[in-house]
Amino acid sequence: MNCCQHEHYASSATGDYGYEVDGARITYGRGVLAEIGEAAKVLHMKRIAVFVDPHLCDRDFVKTALDSLREAKLDPVVYTDIAVEPTDASFKQAAAFAVDGKFDGYVSIGGGSTMDTAKAADLYATYPADFMDYVNAPIGAGRAVPGPLKPHIACPTTCGTGSECTGIAIFDYVAMNAKTGIRARELRPTLGIIDPDVTRSLPAMVVACSGFDVLSHALESYTALPYTQHARSPKGVARSLSQGANPYSDVGCIGALPIIGEHIARAVNDPNDEVARERMMFAAMLAGIAFGNAGCHLPHAMSYAVSGNVKDFKAPGYSPEEAMIPHGMSVILNAPAVFRFTAQACPERHLDAARMLGADVRGAALDDAGEVLSTRITELMKATGIPNGLAAVGYGKQDMDTLVEGSFVQKGLINNAPRETSKAQLHSLYTTALTHW
Repeated sequence: MNCCQHEHYASSATGDYGYEVDGARITYGRGVLAEIGEAAKVLHMKRIAVFVDPHLCDRDFVKTALDSLREAKLDPVVYTDIAVEPTDASFKQAAAFAVDGKFDGYVSIGGGSTMDTAKAADLYATYPADFMDYVNAPIGAGRAVPGPLKPHIACPTTCGTGSECTGIAIFDYVAMNAKTGIRARELRPTLGIIDPDVTRSLPAMVVACSGFDVLSHALESYTALPYTQHARSPKGVARSLSQGANPYSDVGCIGALPIIGEHIARAVNDPNDEVARERMMFAAMLAGIAFGNAGCHLPHAMSYAVSGNVKDFKAPGYSPEEAMIPHGMSVILNAPAVFRFTAQACPERHLDAARMLGADVRGAALDDAGEVLSTRITELMKATGIPNGLAAVGYGKQDMDTLVEGSFVQKGLINNAPRETSKAQLHSLYTTALTHW
């Protein structure tokens, strides 16, 4: 790592002096999904709500998981009313199912949407409240979760979101046409079971979008405002999940970025490249651990308005019935513009990230860091069929104010960026992100 870690985390009179490590418990490997029954039994589950992506119900690995639960003499009840991009309405519906079912445990089998829906259902069934009470401030009340939730085993089926490692549940808040979420350590699944075999049948664009979500998780965590520059936490008060870059989160980022740079295009373009898809799933876990302890920043803050205000764009490989900009796509469309902007805060880290992603940084000066990193991101976007900027998914200059308003409320993410970001700056970033090549 070229960036001097000691200098990057230099102490200050008002900044925080410590960071928290909240580790995820993971079982990883080909075939481990068959162990879910015994894992659930160890967690004292009996009657289990099994949240399954509706598009995956007929897959062999879902049958494997259900058979394992039944062989362990447990009572799984399957729930499939899960939106590809969850909304406040779909979270409420899942919570109502969980309340009625009186479950003592949860299993989720699917991508981030499925895992996040299970998290929300567990929360509201365990501690009923007005829906907006737990939603992030300033959109919701940001109320603290009162205590531990029922055990939840999360089984990701895409190589991207890292939701099995985080205490975050994201949804579309329809009234605002923007995404927001619930962030609490209690939401982190009790166990993540990560079986790379489940990615074999994923469509190329699903792999691309989930892969770029991984890439941005790692990049944003690595370049986030250092924890020593966040306001000092009162003694005895848990630090925010977006506590900023720290030496622990760096380990996940440094592990994930080279894997992504080498394997993302291979994983997207060759469905038979099992090595590449397995490597991307491992990178997703590493990046999930990283951003679960550091937090993301501007690409994610900007993405929520992009997804929430979609017009008629339909991504290949996803449901053809509804307009949708997948989450990972909405994130990476903003990334090249963002990292040119944030590079001024710590050019060493941006240049080092570019190197880890596979860019040739020989002879590059620190002033070149933002351009070198953004160029490498753009190369990977081209290699995997990602659209050329916001204009390619239906946005124009007339939409900039709407996007800015939808993203500026994402205070936790914006305040985790390494540079202060105003509405005017967001407007400039969105405008720059209209096209990239």
